[in-house]
Amino acid sequence: MKILVINGVNLDMLGVREPHIYGGKSLDDINKDLAAQAKAYGAEIEFVQSNIEGEIVEFIHSGRLYDGIILNAGAYTHYSIAIRDAISSIETPCVEVHLSNVHKREEFRHTSVISAVCVGVIAGFGEKSYKLALQALLN
Repeated sequence: MKILVINGVNLDMLGVREPHIYGGKSLDDINKDLAAQAKAYGAEIEFVQSNIEGEIVEFIHSGRLYDGIILNAGAYTHYSIAIRDAISSIETPCVEVHLSNVHKREEFRHTSVISAVCVGVIAGFGEKSYKLALQALLN
């Protein structure tokens, strides 16, 4: 099984940006842990990150070549119709992921425009959110 992990806007700042909300690990640290878990299950995994909406759309389009996508779109989750349309344009199952529990935060974070086109949403478990998403796709 081949999995694509797409991280969006500001996720390159993990470990630096608001560690009391997002945790102290860098995105690279999270990716290394997730790669080890994927390997243990015999899965191939690839990681990409961009702060640019159009690049994220292109990553999603390339997701047609994978068996599943794990997507943390960051703030784009709440308003990017382009990312929503990209997900709905491919048949690859996509799991929406958030490190924090967005429903315990500011009201504008309570709405996701991409949830309806994803197979599931995992939020609020910190870095474990990615591991839970991987397990969901593998099963």
